[in-house]
Amino acid sequence: MANAPVQRMSKLMAKTLRDDPADAEVLSHKLLVRAGYVRRTAAGIWSWLPLGKKVLSNVERIVREEMDAIGAQEVSLPALLPREPYDATGRWDEYGAELFRLQDRKGGDYLLGPTHEEIFTLLVKDQASSYKDLPVILYQIQNKFRDEARPAPASCAAASS
Repeated sequence: MANAPVQRMSKLMAKTLRDDPADAEVLSHKLLVRAGYVRRTAAGIWSWLPLGKKVLSNVERIVREEMDAIGAQEVSLPALLPREPYDATGRWDEYGAELFRLQDRKGGDYLLGPTHEEIFTLLVKDQASSYKDLPVILYQIQNKFRDEARPAPASCAAASS
């Protein structure tokens, strides 16, 4: 990073906005869009703009440094996962409509992993053959997709309390 060219703010693709986005209800959403960090692609789907990506990458670097410092090991697991591990835990049905499901061309059921507990468990089960292989600390940094209901704005939550 020491040899990285200097990026001038005047050349950075980061258009700021004077007004709040029409669809923004949460303060963090308003601020991130207005400051030019992110743009909404679709409901719950965000594009990170150059300035936001720089911040996101820096946060990821810090998390990696801290996780590595405690002896954790990073893995990269697929976002698209088979149905079977989620059937085994009952979460294929438990998630309900919030789970993004699809089928491959052969009719196999898959999902976009909202979490990876099942896959981490299978990975460790496959790799650890003895108690001597434990403990192991694994982590992953990955984008997730969840079709969850948005939280109520703070003003609405306070009014309904």
